[in-house]
Amino acid sequence: MSSIVTITFSPCIDKSTTVPSLVPENKLKCTTPKLQPGGGGINVARAIKKLGGEAVAIFPSGGYTGKYFNHLMEQEKVSSIIIETANETRENIIVLDELTNNQYRFGMPGTPLTEREWKECLKAVEDVSDAKYIIASGSLPPGVPVDIYAQLAKVAKKVNAKFIVDTSGEALKRAADEGVYLLKPNLGELSSLAGKKELHPGEIEDIAASIIKKGKCEAMVVSLGAAGAMLVTNTMAEIIKPAPAIRKSTVGAGDSMVAGIIFFLSQGKKLSDAARYGVACGTAATMNSGTGLCRKKDADRLYALMGEAGRN
Repeated sequence: MSSIVTITFSPCIDKSTTVPSLVPENKLKCTTPKLQPGGGGINVARAIKKLGGEAVAIFPSGGYTGKYFNHLMEQEKVSSIIIETANETRENIIVLDELTNNQYRFGMPGTPLTEREWKECLKAVEDVSDAKYIIASGSLPPGVPVDIYAQLAKVAKKVNAKFIVDTSGEALKRAADEGVYLLKPNLGELSSLAGKKELHPGEIEDIAASIIKKGKCEAMVVSLGAAGAMLVTNTMAEIIKPAPAIRKSTVGAGDSMVAGIIFFLSQGKKLSDAARYGVACGTAATMNSGTGLCRKKDADRLYALMGEAGRN
């Protein structure tokens, strides 16, 4: 069993395709769709696999779409613990307009889970006794309590694992109130944690540090989009700038960043190096079109370039 466990309460099949031009009312001819398993923790586990690591993905799955989802995970050789559900696994659609190069992402509603189903997900995490890192990522579907990530934080403490959360809204606040190892908010999510409508760049470090001092997390990696990220702990703060790259899509960049961070940490690397590798992985994901995640060769090359830039 892997020392890295991911939990995804709202997995989905991502269907990506392209059209010559997105025109209303017309019948549009699409390219053959590419189907991939998706959802926050799912993508983190898939990206860790691509980087040469191993992660166990825990997720609910049901219906015909659920069976195909499980098949997609098997194809990628990602270890899975599957919780059977009464409702079908959802599908999302991503359409690229070739004329404008604009990407349209259509997210379907999350599949409702019963109390029995989400509790089985929770128990599955608790039963992985050798977990060193537990990653909870993604939105919550109907039926799942908003404090579920806070409950998982308690589970992580019980099994002596580091808990990493990448979500938003009230679920993020509840998890932080319980206390976690690492948070990876974007600027909007950080401002929400701080109870502000928006943040100015000069406020990021102080607000992140204040959250850490309150015991809500031990470290924070604030995603700054194309500008990289800021790593903040109780002893330091560092802006991590990405290496230059030609960007095609931002889909999967955040999940790839989390994967890179945890993959490096699981290899015994320092948090500062892990955060840099995470930024490299996030940047590598943007080099792919559709719903592609990071490729190891791209991530390693970008990480090396970041090291060279730091020495110059």
